[in-house]
Amino acid sequence: MSPRCETLRNGLRVVLVPCEAESVAVGLFIASGSRHESAKTAGISHFIEHMLFKGTPTRRPVDITRAIEGRGGNFNACTGEESTCYYAHLPCEYLGEAVGILSDMYLRATIPADEFVREKQVVIEEIKMYADEPDSVAMENLQRNLFPKSTLGAPVAGTPASLAPMRPADLKRYIRAHYRPDNTVVVIVGNFDEAQALKLVEKAFRGFRAVPARAGGEGLGRPGAVRDLFGRPVARQVVEKEIAQTQLALGYRTFGIGDRRKYAATVMDAILGRGMSSRLFQEVREKRGLSYDISSRMQFFADSGLWVVTAGIDPAKRDKAFATIEHELRRITQTRVGASDLKRTKEFLIGNFRLAHERVTSKLFFYGSTYLVFGRLVAPAEQVEGIRAVTAEDIRATACAILQDKNLSVSWVLPKA
Repeated sequence: MSPRCETLRNGLRVVLVPCEAESVAVGLFIASGSRHESAKTAGISHFIEHMLFKGTPTRRPVDITRAIEGRGGNFNACTGEESTCYYAHLPCEYLGEAVGILSDMYLRATIPADEFVREKQVVIEEIKMYADEPDSVAMENLQRNLFPKSTLGAPVAGTPASLAPMRPADLKRYIRAHYRPDNTVVVIVGNFDEAQALKLVEKAFRGFRAVPARAGGEGLGRPGAVRDLFGRPVARQVVEKEIAQTQLALGYRTFGIGDRRKYAATVMDAILGRGMSSRLFQEVREKRGLSYDISSRMQFFADSGLWVVTAGIDPAKRDKAFATIEHELRRITQTRVGASDLKRTKEFLIGNFRLAHERVTSKLFFYGSTYLVFGRLVAPAEQVEGIRAVTAEDIRATACAILQDKNLSVSWVLPKA
């Protein structure tokens, strides 16, 4: 049972991933995110995600959720910088219901005026909620400062000021421009009959206007026309809030997901800040007690990315904690990782990936996100082999390329004096 991709007449891609399971997951992945927006439309992709759950000509909002949850399933959506995804996960005999509901939302969302007004306020409250969370403030400021001249630095949800003037017609216009067959990938993973699944999708999206596929095989998620100059990162930002703990988000701008060095960067990230055995956790928390929680993460976009260290720190120990972090970053650029550490970290990453890949929804997001970016099926073995091939020198060289002052920004949220 090998994954395969079929392209319908209108350009819609359908990725079929049959596997042993008691369930099936269906996802619609659209190359529409905050990066594709302007200052005037900031937050509109995320707002549309909310509004697609608010009814169609034949389904009330409660009908949409009950049809999935009433059968024991999960139903959700998420919006990022470069894509939006709607997905349903439920027992395998309900594949038809999942395809029918998701396609109905995608093609025929009514965006009623009363629901629009209420949901706009819900989104604004969501924005305010994150503004009250110091770790979210530190991270949002960091990403803005790493990409000061790019929409990659804009908050995905927008701002109250950008949402205020929006009208239902604005959302409908944006949907027509971005929710297109050539900009969308349908992914089905789990226990299903491939021929039946393909017929269900063809029937559900019949009449969906055809748009010529992009030339050159370029991945659907690549920003293309919105690719821009990022600007030099802002070195440092400090804000104060009524809090007891100092929050740090330290980040470096990196290369994009198509760069082969991503595998070495992923291993570097795991060595430094993934899990309790990582260097930063051991040095900052376990040996010195300078932070309750410290970790790192790597995030790649089509043509850039960021590597981030986040920590909650006792204000009195802020300088010592920061110096310890800097020491560990210098060390990985100057000294090759030992053979045992390298082997252990690779096994951690590969094992983590393999275990996650047993879950139907993890497979869904893997195939949907990679196809949206690369325009082809990416085999799990490709990811595993990429990690296995990383050497100690690859890590040192990649760390030297990333951990440079020209790529750095530091975001602090401090307790008010």
